[in-house]
Amino acid sequence: MEKVLTIANQKGGVGKTTTAVNLGVGLAELEREVLLVDLDPQANATSGLVPDARVRASWVEAGVTTYEAMIGQIELRDIVRAVSRSLFLAPAGTNLVGAEIELVGLAEREKRLGTALTPVHRQYDYILIDTPPSLGLLTLNALVAADSVIIPIQCEYYALEGLSALLATIRRVRDTLNPKLTIGGILLTMFDSRNRLSHEVAQEIRQHFGDQVFRSVIPRNVRISESPSHGLSVLDYESKSAGAQSYRALAAELNQRDSVVLDASANQASPSPVQDTLRKAASKES
Repeated sequence: MEKVLTIANQKGGVGKTTTAVNLGVGLAELEREVLLVDLDPQANATSGLVPDARVRASWVEAGVTTYEAMIGQIELRDIVRAVSRSLFLAPAGTNLVGAEIELVGLAEREKRLGTALTPVHRQYDYILIDTPPSLGLLTLNALVAADSVIIPIQCEYYALEGLSALLATIRRVRDTLNPKLTIGGILLTMFDSRNRLSHEVAQEIRQHFGDQVFRSVIPRNVRISESPSHGLSVLDYESKSAGAQSYRALAAELNQRDSVVLDASANQASPSPVQDTLRKAASKES
C-alpha cells in the first residue's frame, strides 16, 4: 500500500494532531504498519503517544527528532521509535521551531522531508504526517512528500475559514512540486449532534464537497479531550467511547476507500465543486 498521508489545515484547533494519533492507532489495530511523523514544533503527537517527558527530552538532547532528519544530520530511520507492534513514531521536539528558518538556506528546501522518507517508504503501509497550524515550509514539505491530504474541518461557524487558501496551496504544490498529490478526504470533527449549527455546517460541507467528505464523523467527546493528558490515544484510553468508535470507523473507511484525485485536466466540461473551488482560490491568490 505504502501511502503517505499529510493531515493539514492551517486553522488551529480543528483536530489535526488528535486525528493523526487516533487514526494511526486505528490503522495499527487493523494490522497495518504505520509510521506517524510529528512535524509540528508543539510536538503534541509525540507527547500524546509518549507520556514520559524525560524520554522526550532525551530524544531532543540526543538529536534524534524530525528536526535533525529534516536538516540532514541523521537518517530518518534512526529516529523512529516503536509505540506498539504496528505503530511507530518519528518524534518532534521544540527544536523544530528553528527548522522553518534553517530550511530557507538549504538546497531543495521543499523536498527535505520527502527525501528523508524515501528510504523507509516500503517498511510501512501508511505514513501519517502531522503538521503545524500554518502554511509555512514545514507544511509545504509535508505536502510535497505526501500522496494525499486529509483535511480536518471543525463543525462550527468558521469551519471553511481559510480553506480556500489551503486548497490553493495544494493546487500549486500539485502543479509545481508534487503532481501525484490528491485530496484523500475531508474529515468533519467536533460534531455535536445536539447542536443544530453542527448539522447545518456538516450539511453545507457535504453539499459543497460531495464524496470527498468521509462518511465517518468525529464527535465532540470528552474522552478524546482527556486521552492526550494520559499519553494515550482515545482508543487505548477509553476503547468503548464514542470518540474511539468514530476513529475506528475512520480507519476502516480509509483502509477501504480509494483516494479521490484532484482535477486531472483543466479541460473537463463539468468540474467538481472541489475543482471549481481550487481554480477560484488559485485565481484570487495570483
